[in-house]
Amino acid sequence: MTDTQSRQQITILGSTGSIGVNTLKVVAANPEDYEVFALSARSQVDVLFQQCMEFRPRLAVMVDAAAARELSNKLQAEGSNTRVMSGTAALQEIAAHESCDIVMAAIVGGAGLLSSLAAARAGKRILLANKEALVMAGDLFMQAVAEGGALLLPIDSEHNAIFQCLPIDSRGRFADTPEQGVEKIVLTASGGPFLGKSPDQLKQVTPAQACAHPNWAMGRKISVDSATLMNKALEFIEASILFSLPASRIEVLIHPESIVHSMVYYSDGSVLAQLGNPDMCTPIAYGLAWPQRIDSGVAALDLQGIGRLNFADVDKTCFPGLELGKQAAQNRGTAPVILNAANEAAVAAFLAGTLSFNEIPVIIGDTLNRLEVRSVSDIEEVLEADSEARKLAEKLINSRNS
Repeated sequence: MTDTQSRQQITILGSTGSIGVNTLKVVAANPEDYEVFALSARSQVDVLFQQCMEFRPRLAVMVDAAAARELSNKLQAEGSNTRVMSGTAALQEIAAHESCDIVMAAIVGGAGLLSSLAAARAGKRILLANKEALVMAGDLFMQAVAEGGALLLPIDSEHNAIFQCLPIDSRGRFADTPEQGVEKIVLTASGGPFLGKSPDQLKQVTPAQACAHPNWAMGRKISVDSATLMNKALEFIEASILFSLPASRIEVLIHPESIVHSMVYYSDGSVLAQLGNPDMCTPIAYGLAWPQRIDSGVAALDLQGIGRLNFADVDKTCFPGLELGKQAAQNRGTAPVILNAANEAAVAAFLAGTLSFNEIPVIIGDTLNRLEVRSVSDIEEVLEADSEARKLAEKLINSRNS
């Protein structure tokens, strides 16, 4: 950007989570180019209060009404001009606000779907870290992006890497043609904290162990998804939708170092890969500035210090969730919705101590097997399938504890 251009106004949906915090780091490192317009959180009043005091957004949203009142009182006591709103409708309002240029969609899980859709319909530059929006709504979300004239830029490190390695047009879209010669894309997975463990060893896993990721600093839910490889199952579905590729042209490799973030294989034998230290500030900075590049604050990669990079196939016995994701990607319709909802219910139960770690994929598989996969034509059908799957998954979880 030139000095004569005004600063881009950013709304961060889920600003107290790891992606939101890292986005604010990048914004703080580039104050001439970006300004925070709105921030949101579910219930973390103290964290959002500190963010509001530092970045002085025009608007702040807390989903929980009581938390919103508490935040408003704290900000008023400090003389802040930030206006506080509450509820899920307010999330959609700040995502589609006419004064907002960029929306960082970083709310975890299905809770981020409607606000991400609102940003798409309003034609925003969407930095998509909420993979569930694509997993649940799929074609409906991409249709909203096209019709709204939005620019969709993936922030998950794997999809951001693929985006950087594919031939992309000026609107950030990949059109698969024979002339481009794309054979397949390969998503890399660290393997999480339990790489190399046997199924028997996974029976006694605790939430604290599952949340201790060896490479990435993430929230609890995403950390558990990474430990079960359900995160990769969701990313598999997301990649298929985002890049309009069939499941047969997407693969997953274990890469413990998390240095190669993903790869694209071409028909001439070339393989393009994006490498970097495992730090989400890199894809966030890329999404903010694309097609330009800005300082992310991430240290340069030291390949000599790393020494070697390792790759291996996924152990399907220990990580059955990935195969469930592949099947859902092939079936489409409500299958990804069911998978995501069942996973969220199972992970919540595991974190609450009412479900064992290795029962998470069992609940997901049982939920998928018991519900009919239907086609989807509108968002109401998505939400209905989501609710139905959550209720069944919770029933299955409760039956295992009775």
